[in-house]
Amino acid sequence: MRTRTARADTPPASRAPKEDAAPKEDVSWMAASRLTGLDLLRARYTRQVFARHFHEGYALGVIEGGALRFRYLGRDHVAVPGAVNLVAPGETHDGHGVGDAGWAYRMFYLHPDIVRMAGEEAGLPHGALPDFASGVLDDPELSAAIKALHRDMECVGPCMPTLAQETRLSAVLARWITRHAAQRAPADRPLRTGGEPAAVRRARDYLDAHCADDVRLADLAGVACLSPFHLARAFAAAVGLPPHAYLVQARVRRARQLLSAGSTPAEAAVAAGFADQSHLTRAFRAQVGVTPARFRKMLQDARGTWAVAFVENRISTEDSHDHARTAPDGRADADARRPAEGDGGDNAPRR
Repeated sequence: MRTRTARADTPPASRAPKEDAAPKEDVSWMAASRLTGLDLLRARYTRQVFARHFHEGYALGVIEGGALRFRYLGRDHVAVPGAVNLVAPGETHDGHGVGDAGWAYRMFYLHPDIVRMAGEEAGLPHGALPDFASGVLDDPELSAAIKALHRDMECVGPCMPTLAQETRLSAVLARWITRHAAQRAPADRPLRTGGEPAAVRRARDYLDAHCADDVRLADLAGVACLSPFHLARAFAAAVGLPPHAYLVQARVRRARQLLSAGSTPAEAAVAAGFADQSHLTRAFRAQVGVTPARFRKMLQDARGTWAVAFVENRISTEDSHDHARTAPDGRADADARRPAEGDGGDNAPRR
């Protein structure tokens, strides 16, 4: 009995307080249904390591916790809570947490056309894409504006009027570009996307079109009209990734399109050129930050959320029209707004 009592009074050494446990990873992704070319990501990562990759558009966000380290524009950056982090189209980068706590952030992913129009409104030359000298910005006002808009769009975006979304996003982008963009036309310093030599462009186009095939360097060099060695060096210098790494990214991009269209991860893996689903999962997570199955589920859940929200909003609008009925003398018909006697209001539309 004494032995049992002693053991009960002494907590096991391996039992740690719950608050000391590392936070769990949590990822939420959605596409803004009424603002074409805009995606939203909210994530907390503890073990995630992003492989070197690039985006077709801009990424703009704010760190909410922990710290993010990433290699961008030839140097290391560290983004701490409150910092604005960004990447421009075609600029390769990676990403991982600083320490065991990882990092949490909110990100907007913007099609270049959205940013181009905002840049023109901010005074950049017509057709110019804004350029930024750093991947981390210290701007508390911009950080707060990004965080507030992202949070509102995530929570009430489906019911937020389109005009409000567009107006607030325009204000955020205008502040970002006006305060921090390099006032240069594309000819002064073109971004990687679209700025590589014609031979590299031909090779990129071939890899995009044949990402599901087992492409050989000799065939790719023939398309580019360069020697294999010359192509490999020119491709890496212009794109920021060697041809084989770009092919993996092209396959992930294709898999993402297939998953968005309803394919299962297994179907997407085969159609995108991966050996099997496990190969797709590793590459997909290293670039997107979530597994293909989780990405597909988030997409389905997001679509369901938007659909339900629109139905509720439509019912609310129709209900308000019903309440606007007037009596013959022009006064509002109060009885029309009142539930029928005895029904307790149970027949009213639910919101």
